[in-house]
Amino acid sequence: MITASKLAGFFAAHAIWCVSDGETLIPMLAYITADDERKMDRLISDDLATSVAHGKEKLDSNEMNANDAVLLYDGRIPIGKEKIDAIIIEMRAYFSPGSEAVMAVPYSPKTSGKFRVHKPKLLGWKNCDDFDMNAALQSFFEGVDGHEKGAKIWNDSLDESK
Repeated sequence: MITASKLAGFFAAHAIWCVSDGETLIPMLAYITADDERKMDRLISDDLATSVAHGKEKLDSNEMNANDAVLLYDGRIPIGKEKIDAIIIEMRAYFSPGSEAVMAVPYSPKTSGKFRVHKPKLLGWKNCDDFDMNAALQSFFEGVDGHEKGAKIWNDSLDESK
């Protein structure tokens, strides 16, 4: 899950860059091939639900024959008594069948007054007993730092109050 987490961080930073100016995030499926090539597919459809469902099917089937993959899409999560916008990130490490991790990167959109990125939340850690959660989270942030434009926006907009 370490490599998948780093991939997730890189594309989470990319997603933050995309939504920072008020744009709608087109769901993305990012993956690493057997020869360590990083690829990304935008999942364009008539509506968000169809795009996300298609992405989940590809993530589950691994038709890309990837080593690791992440699906990123825009959603909402509860924080306290409110629901807040978030980039939802579903991760898979295919060498460990059945292992799944889900994270969310909450954000306040530009329309709320000022774009803000909040603390990432781990929403799921299923069949990942063989993985070090802290090492995976560290790899996630290494991935964020690896995306020059996304990391700058992330760090400039960081608000850890939520």
